Amino acid sequence: MPRVKVALPDTFSFATEIPVRITDLNYGGHLGNDALLGLLHEARVHFLRSIGLPNDYDAVTKLGLIMVDVAVEYKAEAFHGDVLRIQMAGNDLNKYGFDVVYHVHNQAGKEVARAKTGMLCFDYNLRKLRPLPPELAAQLQ
Repeated sequence: MPRVKVALPDTFSFATEIPVRITDLNYGGHLGNDALLGLLHEARVHFLRSIGLPNDYDAVTKLGLIMVDVAVEYKAEAFHGDVLRIQMAGNDLNKYGFDVVYHVHNQAGKEVARAKTGMLCFDYNLRKLRPLPPELAAQLQ
């Protein structure tokens, strides 16, 4: 069976650090795959704030982003107390959205994971896609 491969961009425009909490561990005693998705979501909110978006959903206008796919390539375990450095970049912009690519390392610099989330602009009032705003596209490039 072919394995998922996440292509990394040449450069990353943003990085944040997030600690692994005790509640992020699975029965194997390491970071669970479900918890990693939650940490990536937190990191994505940090990234979006850095480019001027308060988060991925505006409760007043009900305009936001919706995740349409995710790919994760696990490289190593992470443990309680590790501080993960998550580098991010916007990638593959299109009419309705973009990808966020993540490169995750622990505090010792060991690669933990690579990931990509497909994000589309979404109008939660109409329950429909909306075009990627030009100002957001400019911030992502």
